Amino acid sequence: MNFTLYRELLAVAPIRRLLVVGMIARIPHSAAGVLLTLHIVLTLGQGYAAAGAAAAVMTVGIALGAPWRGRRVDTVGLRKALIPSVVSETVIWSIVPHVSYQWLLPLVFVGGLLTLPIFSVVRQSLGVLADGDQRRTAFALDAISTEMVFMVGPAAGAVVATSGQSVLGLTIVGVSTSLAGLFLMWFNPPTRSAAGNGASEAEEQAAAAMAVAAAAPAHVQEAAAELGPATAERRRSGLGWMGLRNAGLRGRAAASFAWFTASVAAVFAVAAGAGMVLSGTDVGIVAALETNGREAEIGIVFVFWCAASVLGGIVYGALHRPVSPILLLMGMAALTIPMGFATDTLTLSLLSLLPGFLCAPVLSAASEKVADLVDEARRGEAMGWYGSALTAGIALGAPLAGLFIDGVGAWGGFVSVGVAGVLLCAAGIALQQRRRRRAAGS
Repeated sequence: MNFTLYRELLAVAPIRRLLVVGMIARIPHSAAGVLLTLHIVLTLGQGYAAAGAAAAVMTVGIALGAPWRGRRVDTVGLRKALIPSVVSETVIWSIVPHVSYQWLLPLVFVGGLLTLPIFSVVRQSLGVLADGDQRRTAFALDAISTEMVFMVGPAAGAVVATSGQSVLGLTIVGVSTSLAGLFLMWFNPPTRSAAGNGASEAEEQAAAAMAVAAAAPAHVQEAAAELGPATAERRRSGLGWMGLRNAGLRGRAAASFAWFTASVAAVFAVAAGAGMVLSGTDVGIVAALETNGREAEIGIVFVFWCAASVLGGIVYGALHRPVSPILLLMGMAALTIPMGFATDTLTLSLLSLLPGFLCAPVLSAASEKVADLVDEARRGEAMGWYGSALTAGIALGAPLAGLFIDGVGAWGGFVSVGVAGVLLCAAGIALQQRRRRRAAGS
């Protein structure tokens, strides 16, 4: 391990500024989950399954919106892409706390759809500002700063909600997020490298044509072999204009997802599993303490959980070699199960240390893998889909944990998502081994 990597990376002013901006911008939304859960349970009088369902609806909106938002960053630039978020955050979260549960669901869905894409923007920009071994340290620093945010945000959200101010708290979340978006627009961190921005229009058209040709059927490849005399090639291939046009459309559609390989899909599966375990653990912590009348002590558990993650991120970022994200996720999921056997705030805090230690490394390893596998020209979209996978897992984990909490008790939330995470990783490892055997046999 080489801890001097942190000093070298933080000496780079744009990276240092990006990490600080990202940390500040994440604070409001880090409190939103606990605030929304306790608002539904305490203010609206619904159960934890209902709170989990609302969290799922919001994260489905985030999952659907993230790829589109990432693509907008790629095509029109960061500032224009953030305008819908800056407007909607204040509007939506000022209305949500004043409506019934039935109206809350569509509102939080729209709020999720247009949420400020701070996580994907920061990671995309870090992928541009850092390369090689620096990326591991950069993504680890990002995960560490995120965990520091989650030491403060959920605890503050719990204090506000339990003091009967969830309406004010949710409104502040929206206004603060919009202000963070404006600050991010002013800062405007790079999302493409100088080399990527400097590509000529001719080069981009040639690259697009090559991608279409590579993805199209053999006779269309022949027609596209010489891009200049298209009419002569069209006659030689025997294709009509509509046939060539339709084949070209199919080729462009295939080429637009050429970055989505089996390896990228595996990383997205890890992201989904991590989201499921983390959101289930989040709901489980709130339920375990609220059931015993200790909801004011939620912040204590989050401090232990997140502090362990910070330490894990520091260790992982100093490593010379990456660790497989699927192995890290399996360890985190397995170590989450014992949290269900906690008897009080102290034991729950102590049992959260081991799974917490692997939290930041899981997210760092997965982000690093996406940045390595996907070219920067499509990395914004890829990071958007990565965020969608993560939030899809969150959408599954919250109601899954809530269902077991309402059915068997708070311990069921931890056990359900922990076992599900272990089974997902076991299936993923089995598929990887099968692919390797097939590759060796061929």
